[in-house]
Amino acid sequence: MPTHEVLNQPPPLRDYNLFTSDRALGEAMRREGAGWAVARASALGATCGRAEVIEWGVQANASPPVLRTHDRFGHRIDVVEYHPAYHELMRLSVGHGMHALPWREPRPGAHVARAAMFYLTSQVEAAHGCPISMTYSAVPALRVEPKVAAEWEPRLTSTHYDPRFQPADGKQGALCGMAMTEKQGGSDVRANTTRAEKGDGGWLITGHKWFCSAPMCDAFLVLAQTAKGLTCFLLPRWLPDGTLNRFHVQRLKDKIGNRANASSEVEFDRAWARRVGPEGRGVPTIIEMVNHTRLDCTIGAASGMRQAVAQATHHAQHRSAFGKRLIEQPLMQNVLADLCVESEAATAAMMRLARAYDARASADDGEGLFARLATAVVKYWVCKRWPAHAAEALECLGGGGYVEEGPLARVFRESPLNGIWEGSGNVICLDVLRAMTAGPEVVEAFFTELDRAHGADPRLDQFVLALRDDLRDPEALEARARDLVERMALALQGSLLVRDGDPAVAEAFCASRLGHQHRLAFGTLPPGFHFTRIIERARPTA
Repeated sequence: MPTHEVLNQPPPLRDYNLFTSDRALGEAMRREGAGWAVARASALGATCGRAEVIEWGVQANASPPVLRTHDRFGHRIDVVEYHPAYHELMRLSVGHGMHALPWREPRPGAHVARAAMFYLTSQVEAAHGCPISMTYSAVPALRVEPKVAAEWEPRLTSTHYDPRFQPADGKQGALCGMAMTEKQGGSDVRANTTRAEKGDGGWLITGHKWFCSAPMCDAFLVLAQTAKGLTCFLLPRWLPDGTLNRFHVQRLKDKIGNRANASSEVEFDRAWARRVGPEGRGVPTIIEMVNHTRLDCTIGAASGMRQAVAQATHHAQHRSAFGKRLIEQPLMQNVLADLCVESEAATAAMMRLARAYDARASADDGEGLFARLATAVVKYWVCKRWPAHAAEALECLGGGGYVEEGPLARVFRESPLNGIWEGSGNVICLDVLRAMTAGPEVVEAFFTELDRAHGADPRLDQFVLALRDDLRDPEALEARARDLVERMALALQGSLLVRDGDPAVAEAFCASRLGHQHRLAFGTLPPGFHFTRIIERARPTA
């Protein structure tokens, strides 16, 4: 017999448009030069909000990939099998060009359009974005070697998702992964011991990789030592003669989150590969791939924040406590508004960063210098803020947020990853210092961007002035690098918001983030702000 009627529970957030419900994203897309793609983003947002598509993300996460090293006869096959829902997500993203849009449509705003749409699909299930991101990022690196690019770029930019395990030249489309880090070195890739020697019309690579994500990709950019030093190679899963390459998946990583994506340890036993870029120049060659994946780390973290805000505000809109809805409670309004401010600041920064990549493509030197520094700065801060943001949003749902059936458990488990992927916090901050010591023009390009907001808010002006004074001698800043990079990111976010953001959001950001006592806890906005206006801008609607 039933003992009670289920009351005071919010309906699931589904069958809504992720794009049209996100005012900050739409505004940024138009502002940063991708207004021509708004209709495409809206159509994708409607698809991503469908109940069926949301369920694909749930299913792919709940059924992690499985490794089969051998077939039943004992032949080595190294096949990773995925849940059908994972393939549906991949088909969705590849079909919309998330892996290749700027290379297929090299026009102003292409990186911005792609960033907005990648941000939408990542909210459905972030883990499937790994091979999407690596394929997108591999193309500019491959272009260093025109003959290799001529063969592989048409495959990697095809909008046909073809998961068949067979040679790439017989498929409708291909994906590219990356394998750099090793057990003994991690981010210190110059400590790599994997070696390459000439042979069989290419190079033969022997060694291991501690992290190789998405091992079912068709090819991988790999770093290996030659007689002239660390060199970049393209290593395919299949040899030109149609037989399997000597690429062996030893095991899959059992990760905290990102569970729909297979991350693996691999061994190379004289695996055949082709050199990409000059011998001994592996790091400069692959750095283009790394920079683009760092951009995607930022997009992914901003996407996770947005999904957390959507779920928290939706819950508060429908849940009541102590006589009124949560969204009407003053303290909950403070928390929700603060989460919305953080999300909008992350979205503004990632979209501005994407525009810098568009400008780089048109040989804008100033934007190229800005991107060199801002990519690391924004990647560090947005990814660092995501876990705290996810935890606070989860708490808005109370105990229900801390169960795997709820949508925010997956967001919470995913949230630490992007701060580690493509360089953990210390590595990124040291990279910022290296970029600043490369020449004064790099720092000036960054401050030129900040100065576009000069005079708009005295708190921002004072914050930027103090930051400039502290950066006079970057060679002596290593011990304080995290503090300085955080302040650089806050200055950039503040500059973008006071220039082009919603006035209520900009005011709340400057009042809470640019003071001498910056409070890290969410829900500590000073009184008197337009909490309701900030929340309504962000709350999803059907």
